[in-house]
Amino acid sequence: MAQPKLDAKKLEEAASKLRAIAHPMRIAIIDMLEKKEQMNVTEIYEALKIEQASASHHLNILKTKGVLDSRRSGKKTFYYLRENALNMIIECINKCHS
Repeated sequence: MAQPKLDAKKLEEAASKLRAIAHPMRIAIIDMLEKKEQMNVTEIYEALKIEQASASHHLNILKTKGVLDSRRSGKKTFYYLRENALNMIIECINKCHS
């Protein structure tokens, strides 16, 4: 049985997403958004007891890697999990595990 060809670009994209969610603070953000659906930066940094700049940094990484999305409402930006983003990552990990 022939082995599937490795696609270096896809492999790097997967590794990049895994690195993005591997940080404890980002895991905490994902966990909160999974429970609350959407939150603004102020709610997030106050709940995590971190600086606003730090929260924004972590949110930007998660958004850039396609885990989160955002929408503006007046002066506030609300962040939420992208539909199926985490499910796709977990499914990919499970396939690698079998």
